[in-house]
Amino acid sequence: MVTSNPATRMGQYLKPRMDPRVEIAFLLPGEEEVLLTAALKHASRYYPLLLCALRTGLRFGELLGLQWDDVDERGRFIEVRRTLRDGQEHQRIALPKNGRIRRVDLSGQLAEEPRRLRSERSREALAKGWGALPWIFATSEGRPLFKANFARRVFHPLLKKAGLRRIRFHDLRHTFASRLIQNGESLAYVKEQMGHSSIKITVDTYGHLVPGSNRAAVDRLVTTGRSPAQPRRRLVRRRSR
Repeated sequence: MVTSNPATRMGQYLKPRMDPRVEIAFLLPGEEEVLLTAALKHASRYYPLLLCALRTGLRFGELLGLQWDDVDERGRFIEVRRTLRDGQEHQRIALPKNGRIRRVDLSGQLAEEPRRLRSERSREALAKGWGALPWIFATSEGRPLFKANFARRVFHPLLKKAGLRRIRFHDLRHTFASRLIQNGESLAYVKEQMGHSSIKITVDTYGHLVPGSNRAAVDRLVTTGRSPAQPRRRLVRRRSR
């Protein structure tokens, strides 16, 4: 029994091949702080979601798929076990992209947030009679977020209020990767944290951000400060007859 139309979402296979670096946009460290400060002021409910996106690089669906048991506060890591994919009326649960579960490290700042948020959500659920909610990030009605609605109603208006340029929510993922690379982390570590299927994807997308990598490579080509001496040519004089 075929449960889905195999002809849907063909656009992902028919897109023109482009340099992946063209689509990258990311926030600078100062802009990150501006965004988070604006979130605390204008959209405090979604501050933990934005902080988690910036500090883990998870995709939007992976963030929505997080449950409380996925977070190990003592070990300081998140297990990314599922993703929520938007449908017309509801979301469906699927494995993360590439079909494998991965662990993502938590910063000290982020490790404290789930404990506070769990307590806050428990009080909210009790007051509204919801019972226990499995999802960490949800709407004020206790339902999962839809990506398009969140971008239109929360994320893009928040960027405007913060005085920041318009970017996609996915660019917070690029921001996370760029910060790791600029701080000197290896591309292998970035690959594991981002959940790329191969190191080639990581290098093709972010390799140009490695600080000084190109200059260091060409500098190593020169071993001395002088050009090698040219072989002397011997002059042969012909005798006149």
